[in-house]
Amino acid sequence: MSRTVIHGGLVVTASDEIHADVLIEGGRIAALAAHGTDAATSWSADRRIDATGTYVLPGGVDAHTHMEMPFGGTYAADTFETGTRAAAWGGTTTIVDFAIQTMGRSLREGLDTWHAKADGRCAVDYGFHMILSDVNESSLKEMDRLVAEGVTSFKLFMAYPGVFYSDDGRILRAMQRASGNGGLVMMHAENGIAIDVLVEQALAEGRTDPRYHGDVRKVALEAEATHRAVQLARVAGAPLYVVHVSADEAVDEIAAARHKGLPVFGETCPQYLFLSTDNLAEPGFEGAKYVCSTPLRPREHQEVLWRGLRNNELQVVSTDHCPFCFSGQKEMGRGDFSKIPNGMPGVEHRMDLLHQAVVDGHLSRRRWVEIACASPARMFGLYPKKGTIAPGADADVVIYDPGAEQTISAETHHMAVDYSAYEGRRVTGQVRTVLSRGVPVIEDRAYVGHAGHGTYLPRGTCQYL
Repeated sequence: MSRTVIHGGLVVTASDEIHADVLIEGGRIAALAAHGTDAATSWSADRRIDATGTYVLPGGVDAHTHMEMPFGGTYAADTFETGTRAAAWGGTTTIVDFAIQTMGRSLREGLDTWHAKADGRCAVDYGFHMILSDVNESSLKEMDRLVAEGVTSFKLFMAYPGVFYSDDGRILRAMQRASGNGGLVMMHAENGIAIDVLVEQALAEGRTDPRYHGDVRKVALEAEATHRAVQLARVAGAPLYVVHVSADEAVDEIAAARHKGLPVFGETCPQYLFLSTDNLAEPGFEGAKYVCSTPLRPREHQEVLWRGLRNNELQVVSTDHCPFCFSGQKEMGRGDFSKIPNGMPGVEHRMDLLHQAVVDGHLSRRRWVEIACASPARMFGLYPKKGTIAPGADADVVIYDPGAEQTISAETHHMAVDYSAYEGRRVTGQVRTVLSRGVPVIEDRAYVGHAGHGTYLPRGTCQYL
């Protein structure tokens, strides 16, 4: 059984910061011991990693990605191979992607399709949520079977009529089923029926540029849908996880529900914390690079999101990584913003951007690790196997240099997309080495992993309930 010792670093988890050495045995954390103690110095090892001057972190858990996702007549540019490799470069060692049920087809068929996409191709470990597009008696029964098999979360959409949209009755039925089987409903909360009216009106008036994507997807329509989702979950007696929260009024709805003691949780994404409608309004067609849903908001929403992360009104930062190339994909919407594929690249930069938030004073180090590693692992039934450094946990470990400076750029990133949403942004902090289950994937800023190392993760139910 191979043994690795990581010595000299500051181990940072959601609960502790300790100067400790870490012993890895057979792909798991075997022990921690303070630097220089008899216990630490007695460990023999096949490999020693000097982490002096760095943080030793649990691998990141990105609980919201879309590899190879079909959307608007095209596909997300990252495959499971390229996307998980990019995740590893950025210190993320687990992703939870979304399998999609096609209208008129079974959940099982959708899940099998996504297993076929990912099997043998991932550089890091992965699990699946299930997008529930067609709520009926058959798919409701299938929810029970999937929960039993470790697919324990189900995404529904209040947006995208004619594609993924579910009305309130279908949403209520799915929530009632989740209440009984232990599943967690994830909600895209935007009033898609009203948004489609505003889209039609904007195009008729000649407002076709990318910036109008943000104008028609009103803050009030995100807040209204969030409120409605909370009340439906309340009626069903079910927990609710609201994805990609972007607006101050939506945070208020989640906070109000939590203050009532309801099991309501919220996720935001780096794009809402670092980008704004200023990007959507960039000249020419450049704003298309920033089209995603929910949309980017005016800059004043950012402080509300940061505050929500600090006071636990929002629990998780995921990426909603859904990359479409500017050339040939985003360009499909020239002259009609509604045809721009919705989604942005980000899986590689989440950990670095959130470390910059630590440098800037928005977050503590432990809260950084909590929202990027521990909370998503707990939320989706993976903790303590993932999300922490403790005896028995998988040895998903990131050696992170907090003083390194880097400039984010499409020229140097590893995602299969031709632009960066953060082009030219300087950040402090960089991944040096990444272990996945004790096996090096990134070693001194070189990729040493391979497709097929990543294994599929059946998940437990939400551990906050």
